[in-house]
Amino acid sequence: MKIIDNITSRLGEDLKAEIKKGSKLSIAASSFSIYAFEALKKELKGIDELEFIFTSPTFIEDKFQKISREFYIPHIVNESQLCGGDFELRLKNELNQKAIAKECSTWIKEKVTFKSNKQNNLPLNGLINIEKGDQSVSYSNITGFTSSDLGVTHKQGFPTLIQKIDFPNSKAYVDWFKQIWDNEVYLKEVTEQVQEFFENAFKENSPEFIYFITLYNIFNDFLEDINSDNLPNDDVGFKETLIWNKLFNFQKDAVIGAINKLERYNSCIVADSVGLGKTFTALGIIKYYEKRNKDVLVLCPKKLEANWNTFRQNDKNNLLAKDKFNYDVLFHTDLSREKGMSNGRNLELVNWGNYGLVVIDESHNFRNNSTSVGKENRYQKLLRKIVQEGIETKVLMLSATPVNNRFNDLKNQLAIAYEGASFEINDRLNTERNIDTVFVRAQKSFNIWSKLSNDERTTEKLLEMLDFDFFEILDSLTIARSRKHISKYYDTSDIGKFPTRNKPVSIHSPLTDKKINFSTIAERLTLLNLSVYSPLNYILPSKVQLYADKYDKKVKSGSGTFTQLDREKSLQLLMRINLLKRIESSIDSFRLTLNDILEQIKTRLELLKKNNVDSFSSVQWDLDNEDVDWDADWGDEENIIGKKVKVRIEDLDKTRWIEDLEVDLDNLQTLSDEVSNISRSSDIKLKKLMEVVEEKFQNPINENNRKVIIFTAFADTANYLYNSLKDNLLENYNVNTALITGSKRLCTSKNINTDLNTLLTCFSPISKNKKDIFPNLEDSIDVLIATDCISEGQNLQDCDFLINYDIHWNPVRIIQRFGRIDRIGSINSSITMVNFWPDVSLDAYINLKQRVEDRMLISNMASTGDDNILKTDDKDLEYRKIQLKKLQEEVVDLEDLREGVSITDLGLNDFRVDLSNFIKKYGKLKNIPEGIYAVAESENEESKGVIYVLRNINNEVNIDKQNRLHPYYIIYIKENGEIIHNHFDAKKSLDAIRLHCKGYYEPLTELCDKFCNETNDFKNMDFYSDLLKKSIGSIVKTEADKDIKSLFRSGGTTALTNTVKGLEDFSLISFVVIK
Repeated sequence: MKIIDNITSRLGEDLKAEIKKGSKLSIAASSFSIYAFEALKKELKGIDELEFIFTSPTFIEDKFQKISREFYIPHIVNESQLCGGDFELRLKNELNQKAIAKECSTWIKEKVTFKSNKQNNLPLNGLINIEKGDQSVSYSNITGFTSSDLGVTHKQGFPTLIQKIDFPNSKAYVDWFKQIWDNEVYLKEVTEQVQEFFENAFKENSPEFIYFITLYNIFNDFLEDINSDNLPNDDVGFKETLIWNKLFNFQKDAVIGAINKLERYNSCIVADSVGLGKTFTALGIIKYYEKRNKDVLVLCPKKLEANWNTFRQNDKNNLLAKDKFNYDVLFHTDLSREKGMSNGRNLELVNWGNYGLVVIDESHNFRNNSTSVGKENRYQKLLRKIVQEGIETKVLMLSATPVNNRFNDLKNQLAIAYEGASFEINDRLNTERNIDTVFVRAQKSFNIWSKLSNDERTTEKLLEMLDFDFFEILDSLTIARSRKHISKYYDTSDIGKFPTRNKPVSIHSPLTDKKINFSTIAERLTLLNLSVYSPLNYILPSKVQLYADKYDKKVKSGSGTFTQLDREKSLQLLMRINLLKRIESSIDSFRLTLNDILEQIKTRLELLKKNNVDSFSSVQWDLDNEDVDWDADWGDEENIIGKKVKVRIEDLDKTRWIEDLEVDLDNLQTLSDEVSNISRSSDIKLKKLMEVVEEKFQNPINENNRKVIIFTAFADTANYLYNSLKDNLLENYNVNTALITGSKRLCTSKNINTDLNTLLTCFSPISKNKKDIFPNLEDSIDVLIATDCISEGQNLQDCDFLINYDIHWNPVRIIQRFGRIDRIGSINSSITMVNFWPDVSLDAYINLKQRVEDRMLISNMASTGDDNILKTDDKDLEYRKIQLKKLQEEVVDLEDLREGVSITDLGLNDFRVDLSNFIKKYGKLKNIPEGIYAVAESENEESKGVIYVLRNINNEVNIDKQNRLHPYYIIYIKENGEIIHNHFDAKKSLDAIRLHCKGYYEPLTELCDKFCNETNDFKNMDFYSDLLKKSIGSIVKTEADKDIKSLFRSGGTTALTNTVKGLEDFSLISFVVIK
């Protein structure tokens, strides 16, 4: 007997010496590898036959598989090793498996029969028999039939000890093998399955199939959700509904993904970009839960009530009436009310805790936890009334801007779903740290990023600074796609494309042909102290504590006090900003507000000079009013001004206050006199607007399209424009004009009803299906003048021309306005935005704004931990200036504004949805080897290269948690060796595979032939093997760099724990050659 240890003597060399032409082989082993065939090819081709038994079940159905996991595809090690095992990685990564598999397959067809042990609990011993006529030799203690078992490649683990038995002792082993070979009870022939496996290894694959295989490997855990409660149950019939069939493909993916997240985590934020139809996506989700007999509540801002009420009423303008939606609609403000009627409901009778699904439109309104002691805000009432009380509630949130510059905003929104108890969500999330810690660390990273120079302050830089756990949370709980993503990665041929955005038209128009101008008025505003809003500033020193005790508020953290004096200073500043915004909007709006303040001052002076009055009530800024949108509602003094503060006149320094009031009175009266005689005929800005509209009528951008929408921040301005334009447009152009503000609806056509939906339907008849709703109404509206009450949630894409009559200081609002017409599937080939700017340079404009604000900031507000909504530091000013300059040159997407944090396009939901669709399309996968590839067509020269999908066999290597897809690594490399996307850019690489592969159902024959010729029928794969080595080398280098950096940051180092060595650490799953 001879002992073989694969060190001093090797099994492969011994077999070469023993196998002769005409030999018969019988092998029992755990695995078979093409690289063992390659090592013994010359000898094996000369044998008569080989009988091979897999010693444990291989290619045998798993009878104990869970029925619920219908599409579960197990990783069976024995099968996968046919094309190379973990100890043959160097051979596998030479990429010549196709040529070897093809040659091995031909040999198998001629000479090999495979059988497998069917019993898990009855393992067979491994052996090799070589029969040469009457003689034989046997080898016992065989594990597998691979190159590493032959001693050709290194094998880790326990030492090898193989016994070689010569004739005649070997006869017992030969007889034993023959005895079990014909046992059909315990063995099953699997030759056909093995052959199929090899054919899959060398056949040409379609790009889509490789995309599918890649997704299957990476998102294998997700397959457990398929056909379980975590994915939509098609049996409820929601895919037969009208809403489902009206959804675009990308909206359907969002519906399925959101339902999965709602079922797993009870929470999901849908934050697709402006113009992608979040309302319809939400309706698809709502209908699913209605089909499951869940009560549904929609909470929305009151200004958006028509968007939601429309679809639940049996009205002509309800395109989805057949679906019989039955959800309830209430308003954000209703959470703060205990009684009264709202949207036809008696609030005292609402069973808040009985809703199975709550949809919160504009959910960013709920992002702030209360900072006041003893007062529940809207956020906390939502938690208590709806989420914590009653039945389990799932929460779907809709928001275009779920994150501003505080990650706490996002965390608070997500906390709604887990009832404010973070341990609930921590158990479900696959994160290393708890959710509170993740967001604290994210905020620290953001704070460092925000201090960088403008050149460095990029989204990419911020993403580099954030932890893996942050992306895991986003991926688990949010769906956020940009229009670029939808346009590039979805087939939109049936939908239509986004219209082309023309360069914005910037108009710098003077206010009037008189001497007064914008700069002069702005300078005058800096002289105002607006003391009429700050009576407590004039309280006698002896009475200061009395009023402080009465009106000051402690903040929740206990770290500060928000005084009534602070409130009054804030109100002064707000009113000053309001005046500047109004003069920027229209002379009429400015004049009305100016006169209102003058009247307040005159009334207060008259009161102070009387001797028979003991006290008076002063207004205050209602800081706690959550219903004020500080970006949009500047002109809404009724919202900004809160409850009265009672002040006794004897407690005041009357003389000082009267002096300050009279100074303001003089300054404001002078301003009023100068603007009072500016009529419409001398309003240059108004005249310019009329010229722009007339020019559009005469030279339409798109054939026969005369639609124009004019946005303004102020209802006063909207009324002024409507009254100034309507008669001229009707008489000279036969054009009907409509007005829509928060409280007023008007139209020049007597045949058109002035409710909101009718006006919008007549303005955008195609997108609103006017012909079905009002088939007998011929009148239409071509000019719509509106405030921001319709700047969100409306599809007005028949229009191709949008005018911002006043520029909003927040660029997000401008983009949201444009989103009404900038929508996928538009009938217009191009669209235009016109912006009216003050008649000053942008630098002067920003400086004037700052001078008006005068740095009157709230001193104690910072102690609350909240952002000061009025605070603007120099760096932020420069940042905003860059944004506004950009808007003068082009219309940008929200995510391109660099406005704080954008979470769009960071999630992996689309890939999971693709995988679930593929599983249903292709059925159960079986007998698929690793290392298969497809050839795909490039978009351009820059995209040519190879995308390698690798699996790291060392699970300990991702300790730093930087690779989101660990243990899978994706590298996109150019043909010249330049890395396009490294393994930290996994999302971008997956996007690239999706772009080049999805939808290509058949192999691209011409490209495959080209690739075959280049590689000499796949025998010479050196070029691609070298690219693979460079790709793996980039992983090793990047990991090393990360290790070094980890030495200098908190949280420990990975330098002593990460053990990536190189090629032997990675198994190639698949690759795409992009030609």
